[in-house]
Amino acid sequence: MRVDSRNPSLAPGAPGERECARLLASVLRAWGFAVEVVDAAPGRPNVVARLSPSGEPRGRSLMLNGHLDVVGTDGMTHAPFDADVRDGLLYGRGSADMKGGVAAMCAAAVRAHDTGALRGEVIVTAVADEEFESVGTRALVERGVRADGAIVTEPTRLRVMPAHRGFAWVTATVRGRAAHGSRWDLGVDAIRHAGLLLAELDALEERELAHRTPHPLLGRPSLHASTIEGGTGLSTYPDRCVVRLERRTIPGERATDVVDEVRAACDRVRTRRPTFDAEVTLDFAQPPSDVPPNAPIVRALVDALGAAGEPPTPLEGMSAWTDAALLNAAGIPAICFGPGDITLAHAATEYVPVVEIERAVDVLARLVATW
Repeated sequence: MRVDSRNPSLAPGAPGERECARLLASVLRAWGFAVEVVDAAPGRPNVVARLSPSGEPRGRSLMLNGHLDVVGTDGMTHAPFDADVRDGLLYGRGSADMKGGVAAMCAAAVRAHDTGALRGEVIVTAVADEEFESVGTRALVERGVRADGAIVTEPTRLRVMPAHRGFAWVTATVRGRAAHGSRWDLGVDAIRHAGLLLAELDALEERELAHRTPHPLLGRPSLHASTIEGGTGLSTYPDRCVVRLERRTIPGERATDVVDEVRAACDRVRTRRPTFDAEVTLDFAQPPSDVPPNAPIVRALVDALGAAGEPPTPLEGMSAWTDAALLNAAGIPAICFGPGDITLAHAATEYVPVVEIERAVDVLARLVATW
């Protein structure tokens, strides 16, 4: 927690994950892991650490995945990297998201090994850049690192979360025609036209998205306008207005579907306003993630919770996006489970209950042993 690992793609000039990865690798080597530190991008390393019983593993492999990068610290109400513990809570940037989870997965792996319970291979992957474009886990799967199942130890309040939404970032660039404010006959107002598009997208949200068949754990998809910019002066018709949108997707939806929706909304505006002109582009997208509730990895984790004496709770959907989606796309059934509360991620005050880390270690060690 005391190592500043802010993501430089989000906080210019930040140090990134290198020092945090170096420290974690040294700890894991001392604990008996076989450790690799491999750059996912220049200066942005992943830690891949493996444990197995002597001789050939006799069971399945399990990946425990977490990210080392954290977001910026502007506006925080406490020192971001002092790692203060007060009233049983560990405060700091990344405590909940997600160094508490990284600590739990590492300790659980070595505990299962040291008690002689480990039969297969456990692979700890502490990755870079999850908070921006997930170059760490992308590089991991491109290198061919695979397992029979995976736990991503994002903060879930120790709930089992087999699914989460994806997202697509879309830009609609509305083009007008610049003219003096008095020349209504010449000017085409790109900002007003953008307003027509926003009204059409509002209708899409209310008319279609709100009534689509919901996912049992995630509910329905959603759409919001994130930013808007345009115009050059009070007495000038704006020739350009840029609207950036985020569409949260549920399993079964693709990023190309989102682009098609926005383009269809543009077409509907154009039928009423022939001078409407817009270009729609997909800037970035991450897929949703969905593992069936009866999948072996879900059942095994639920059983481990019960064996640890944790109270039974229903399966839940994760509100935020995680690297579990990339692992699932690579054929590794991956679900989320870890200490901390996602509502504290990126917040001005961020903490994780220490006892929750300890409880997560107990549950994960039992999972590693039985898996």
